[in-house]
Amino acid sequence: MKTIKFLSILVILLGFSQCGGSILVKKSTLKVEKAFYNKWFGGQPGVSGTKVEIHLKDASEVIFVALYFQGKRTKVEVSQMEKFTRVIAHFSTSKRKNRNLILDADMTKELENTLPSLEEFPFQLKENEAILSYKKENKTLYFKIENIKKVQSIAFPSMNKK
Repeated sequence: MKTIKFLSILVILLGFSQCGGSILVKKSTLKVEKAFYNKWFGGQPGVSGTKVEIHLKDASEVIFVALYFQGKRTKVEVSQMEKFTRVIAHFSTSKRKNRNLILDADMTKELENTLPSLEEFPFQLKENEAILSYKKENKTLYFKIENIKKVQSIAFPSMNKK
């Protein structure tokens, strides 16, 4: 009985500790000038990805962390342009994985293989929506970007062989 009581108190405390950890900002000082994404595919079979580009105004004093889009999360590249801040995220959708798996008759050697990530996607988003996470005043905030336009896909040809 004491174990059940202890576990229930522990679950409640952990639940409350998670409440203040992430804040979805309803009204942000960030203003989206333009947001678009495109699919790309490379010259090699199975090599592809998605590039998301967001142009923001009033993005001073903000450190951008990651972008959540179409069930994936990735770090962002940030560059300051003359009139806006450009945030770019690259998502790999490649079927080809360059995993160095160790397959051996001795199973102890296979323990060095890395396990796949089983991280759950924390947001319910439409196909053209994204969540941009950023830090401001030591708080991690989340900003929802809606109506991201899909632009024409890009095909990268394979390199010429000499």
